[in-house]
Amino acid sequence: MSLLTVGSVAFDAIETPFGKTDKIIGGAGTYIALASSFYDNEQNIVSVVGEDFPQAMLDQLKNRNVNLDGLQIKQGEKTFFWSGKYHNDMNTRDTLITELNVLEHFDPIIPASYQGVEYLMLGNLSPQVQRQVIERLEERPKLIAMDTMNFWMDIAMEDLKQTISMVDLLIINDEEARQLSGEYSLVKASKVIRAMGPKYLIIKKGEHGALLFHNESVFHAPALPLEEVFDPTGAGDTFAGGFMGYIASTDDVSFDNMKRAIINGSALASFCVEKFGTERLTTITKNDLNERIEEFVALTNFEMVHAIG
Repeated sequence: MSLLTVGSVAFDAIETPFGKTDKIIGGAGTYIALASSFYDNEQNIVSVVGEDFPQAMLDQLKNRNVNLDGLQIKQGEKTFFWSGKYHNDMNTRDTLITELNVLEHFDPIIPASYQGVEYLMLGNLSPQVQRQVIERLEERPKLIAMDTMNFWMDIAMEDLKQTISMVDLLIINDEEARQLSGEYSLVKASKVIRAMGPKYLIIKKGEHGALLFHNESVFHAPALPLEEVFDPTGAGDTFAGGFMGYIASTDDVSFDNMKRAIINGSALASFCVEKFGTERLTTITKNDLNERIEEFVALTNFEMVHAIG
């Protein structure tokens, strides 16, 4: 099946309690594409970089069968750059530098070869850009998934709600769900958000796993207990890439299959945080992924031997 990823391909500089990096490869589109490349799909990406972006990383994406026809390279311009510092709890961070560069006036061009794509993952970008992608596809994909963040809720809430109304699945974290809905209870928040348009909602809860909502059904996936978390940057995007990569490869958008997709996404995200940036995602194998998925299954697999009488 074919999957289109839309998101930033960028540079990051990260500081955590475990160390710091100079400029490394990052961006939502990069993490999503790398994660989804573990599955047997036709992979496509729409993004933009400057002439300073290394050819070696573009070659690595090509080697993972990611079609770069929709990746614009702007000569004489610089790639998007973000720098952040994580606190000791690794759940909160401070943004130190944001340089939009080529993303400031990004016009997402959909190549003819991408038309007819069956699945669409909209990484975190301005809701206007996300909406343009949907409108420029001649046929609606079988499933449109979207990520966003509180920044867009702060500065473009109505624009964001318009885009949310056009998608099938929204993927956000618990803080964002509360801000978007105005409800503290995540169950109540899910109802408010799904009334905005999406039939499905995933609420990520970091080290506490993820929740999937559809109609009256709820599924909770655990997070794998890890000895060390080096860098949470990109974990949410990796989760989304694993989720959508699995959905597209199985061509099944049922609630039960989405449960399996969440475990796949969670397994890949658990690898992502073990090293800085995309380093870990570029070294694991499909066998590593399958073994990690089995660890997730073992976390919650149990039998009730005796019923309470």
